[in-house]
Amino acid sequence: MKTKDEVILELRGTALGITNEDSSAEERFQNQTLRPILKLQNELLLAFFINYAKTQKGVFFTLSLTKKQLYIENSLQKDVKFSNSLKGMIIGLFTISEFKEYSENTSNINKRISNLLMERFKSQLQLLEN
Repeated sequence: MKTKDEVILELRGTALGITNEDSSAEERFQNQTLRPILKLQNELLLAFFINYAKTQKGVFFTLSLTKKQLYIENSLQKDVKFSNSLKGMIIGLFTISEFKEYSENTSNINKRISNLLMERFKSQLQLLEN
């Protein structure tokens, strides 16, 4: 029987992005852990954002493209509860060793998670419809 960590790694697939011996530990973590999780969780993350936008009086859906991008940025930067919920969806798919690495560098990895989410949402604006 496979361990939970083995199942998680199998489910996520391989690393995304290029890493080499010159890459920082954070960059390797981003490409080997964060990007595959974000890819796996993409539909759920988008659905969660749409639900969030609806609970915020649906203003997001009436905004121009530029204002939608600002809305995404502000939501991730200023709404701690929303941001923490998204991070939880990602951290929940860490292996034990990845969680230990995350625990040692929480602040920087959280910034990477937020930036990756921001770019992911912005690049898929057409899918963020009511």
